[in-house]
Amino acid sequence: MLTKYLDPTNDVAFKTIFGTEKNKDILIHFLNDILVFRSNQPIVEVEFLKTIQDPVIAAQKTSIVDILCKDEQGSRYIVEMQVARTMGFEKRAQYYASKTYCSQAEVGDKYPDLKEVVFIAIADFTMFPDKKRYKSDHVILDRESHEHDLKDFSFTFIELPKFKKTIDELSSVEEKWCYFFKHAQETSPEELDKIIGKDVIIQKAYKELDRFHWSTQELQSYEESEKRINDYLSSLGQKFIEGKVEGKIEGKAEGLAEGARKKQIEMAEKMLQKKRPLKEVVEFTDLELEEVKKIQAALNKPSAKLKRSVKSKKRVKKT
Repeated sequence: MLTKYLDPTNDVAFKTIFGTEKNKDILIHFLNDILVFRSNQPIVEVEFLKTIQDPVIAAQKTSIVDILCKDEQGSRYIVEMQVARTMGFEKRAQYYASKTYCSQAEVGDKYPDLKEVVFIAIADFTMFPDKKRYKSDHVILDRESHEHDLKDFSFTFIELPKFKKTIDELSSVEEKWCYFFKHAQETSPEELDKIIGKDVIIQKAYKELDRFHWSTQELQSYEESEKRINDYLSSLGQKFIEGKVEGKIEGKAEGLAEGARKKQIEMAEKMLQKKRPLKEVVEFTDLELEEVKKIQAALNKPSAKLKRSVKSKKRVKKT
């Protein structure tokens, strides 16, 4: 189904909204809204930096981030949109932050001149299963006194699957941003008026997502990005199925059952949010059609909590 608004989690759309000079005000607004611990020092201006961080020596890895900028005080900000779960994402976040921190130092520079680095990730998957809140801020604290002496690194993660609020329940700009990332594609013009209120920047972000304001070439780039992520999710689904079969052969079926069930549902959610056909979802997740329809119905009702603990009709027996 063709929707008025594009998907803000799409790589091309995300960088268009938050990583371009014409929309610099959207990025500044977003940073100030999300980084609440900086409320006494709001960001006034940002300068975009090169997102490809070249290695110091050939043996090191090249770092590529979505958005990298610095404010008027010299503090650096990395903003990442992560759609699919990848192994070691938390470590990658720390690697990118440390690489950005070190890149400030040139010959003759003094350590006191190094500026803080803030890493922000919007994750379209659950990163920390034991945390109930959708947003978590991580800083370096003294183990005993909890004093915040080492101030140059902080990490903020937003886990979209944990955000369950409906339009009527939105009570802050932070929540409006989360709703924007999770539900922009399905937002109607009538709902948009309720979301925006007096916030002209949120309104501008939605306007930038309006597909009818995109050129044919821009839409082509968007669709190519969509295809890449869908192909990646499909390959993950195939690997999951192959891994499940291999696990049965190795006699690990019981241990796989619970984790496999959770991954099946997560994969189905992801594909349905990307508007993939039901037949394709069934094929790649190995779920029953009726179960996929129930998941789709739950996703179409923002106020309803998706029951991830739905019992599988097919019990995996020990081999």
